[in-house]
Amino acid sequence: MLFWILVAAMTAAVAALLLYPLLRGGKTLDDTRAGEAAVYRDQLRELDRDLSGGLITSDEADYARAEIGRRLIAVSVTGPAAEPKAARHHRFSEAFILLLLPAIGLCLYVAMGRPGLPSQPLQARLENPGNDMAILVSKAERHLALNPDDGKGWDVLAPIYFNAMRIADAEKAYRNAIRLLGPSAMRLDGLAESLMAGSNGMVTPEVRQTLEQSLSIEPDNPRAKFYVALSMEQAGQAEQAKAAFEAIAKESPADAPWLPLVNDHIAKNGGAPVAAGANAPGGPTQEDVAAAQTMSPADQQQMIRGMVDSLDAKLKADPNNFEGWVRLVRSYAVLNDKDRAADALKRGLAVFPADGDQGKQLLALGRELGIANEGVTE
Repeated sequence: MLFWILVAAMTAAVAALLLYPLLRGGKTLDDTRAGEAAVYRDQLRELDRDLSGGLITSDEADYARAEIGRRLIAVSVTGPAAEPKAARHHRFSEAFILLLLPAIGLCLYVAMGRPGLPSQPLQARLENPGNDMAILVSKAERHLALNPDDGKGWDVLAPIYFNAMRIADAEKAYRNAIRLLGPSAMRLDGLAESLMAGSNGMVTPEVRQTLEQSLSIEPDNPRAKFYVALSMEQAGQAEQAKAAFEAIAKESPADAPWLPLVNDHIAKNGGAPVAAGANAPGGPTQEDVAAAQTMSPADQQQMIRGMVDSLDAKLKADPNNFEGWVRLVRSYAVLNDKDRAADALKRGLAVFPADGDQGKQLLALGRELGIANEGVTE
């Protein structure tokens, strides 16, 4: 009952605020008319004085008196015949504000609102954040303020900070996750990207050292290889950079999303685009690459889909292939098939549980690609 009393009071207050200028408008108009009438009467009296003093002739006085009298009559006439059209519009506006506006608002609230929903203070919202990312981050930050040695918490927050362009927070989170959980290729790559974002895209010596550590853990990591090649390009080592980028292209699968960028850098350093996947394990053969170059875009897309399906079938027969699961999830994401990407992620996590290092990398990959992993806990 208290809720509806408050709603009625707020509605009345809003109606009063909206009606005030309309009601005041009529009074202002009356005051304006009275003021104009007083001015015209003063002009008539002054006209009589000018005539008595001989300042104007009788004809001039008669003409001026007729004009002033016409104006005085115009502002003095009252009643429906003289009521301006604006007043009639005001009546419609007043009726709308008093009757229709509250009725429309009430109908919308009954149809779309939830009057029975209890109020939720901040603490309650933090305990049940739902899908509100801001509240989830705030809750995680509060947890880490009380438990700064929770490596998993830092590991989860780090990519979220980076995607939100909170670069300093992302760097701190990655460093804490590495310190508490140990280095992994995913964490080291994230730290390197955070450091690069803080240095305007430059691969500094610290970034290069971080990337080399990542490659020592995962030698086939294309992201780390790309940034190492980029550091050569930034240092003016065109030949070394070209060779490094060419190696990435040859080792990448044909549907790798980074290939256009890699070939751009190859051309920038004086080379020609390299056919993808020539040396990639499980990738297309040289004949496949040559055939793809003569295909239409639709046929190329069909060929890529066939290779992804082939990889999926191989993983069903031999699921103990972590790199294969990573490639499969990425491939379905590139093909914009989020349902199959989510299914591949779920199957990969069944082989590499989420509490293991490789499982955590799969979970992080899913977060990076925006793929849901319902029912999976870290």
